[in-house]
Amino acid sequence: MSVTVRVPAKVNVQLAVGAARPDGFHDLANVFLAVGLHDEVTVTPAEELRVTCEGPDAAQVPLDRTNLAARAALALAGRYGIEPAVHLHIAKDIPVAGGMAGGSADGAGALLACDTLWGTGASREELLDICAELGSDVPFSLVGGAALGTGRGEKLRPLDVGGDFSWVFAMAERGLSTPAVFREFDRLTAGLDVPEPVASEALLDALAKGDPEALAAAVSNDLQPAALSLFPELADTLAAGSAAGALAGLVSGSGPTTAFLARDPGSAAKIADALRASGTCRAVRTASGPVPGATVMGA
Repeated sequence: MSVTVRVPAKVNVQLAVGAARPDGFHDLANVFLAVGLHDEVTVTPAEELRVTCEGPDAAQVPLDRTNLAARAALALAGRYGIEPAVHLHIAKDIPVAGGMAGGSADGAGALLACDTLWGTGASREELLDICAELGSDVPFSLVGGAALGTGRGEKLRPLDVGGDFSWVFAMAERGLSTPAVFREFDRLTAGLDVPEPVASEALLDALAKGDPEALAAAVSNDLQPAALSLFPELADTLAAGSAAGALAGLVSGSGPTTAFLARDPGSAAKIADALRASGTCRAVRTASGPVPGATVMGA
């Protein structure tokens, strides 16, 4: 038997970042929205744990035990005394190293797939606990929809969303390391009074009402200056999206993918065409959200 789980990408409509904590992490107010770009993780019994990957930029995905999908299988197997003898196959469609939680999605997908394959009976709370051990974005990849992440992003509160939001995503010519972006954030804010991260009430209200114009006025990303410092060319992409009629544009998470909020799907298609013609990015995708989190597609 094999189990396939579909798991979405995310965009951060707000990413408020506090000062570095003693443990090296940062407190966050992270408003996640799951969008309709998906990876699929298929788990099949095998003689030993192994990982394979196909799809755009698959060559950049580690296939050893540092892969979050492998780490998820090992974590669940360790809790239940199961031999993690499975083949994890990842079909990539979420940009790699793009700030859209592709690796985290694979971790959540592998966790749910292995749980289904092995019939562990783990509770939702236990799966979320394992997700939090794997990484700050992994719990949201399991849950999907929209949520406010606090702590380092792993403590989730589901959010009401009053409609679909249309997005355009521009993929950059190269990746950005999330730890490097946080280090640059620390460098840029050294000696400054970094406020405690708090979710924007105006943004939460815009999500609840399904109002794209109000959401556009409230989106923000405290990591954007650090991402632009490390990758200045992203400013050209942001300018191109704005000129094409996007309601708002921002770096997605730690980047380097840039995300553009559109008024509706038709506007998104026009913005996407303009970005493709701009020469400021290597690929463009459209998607809407919110969408569900990790979902078993077949077993």
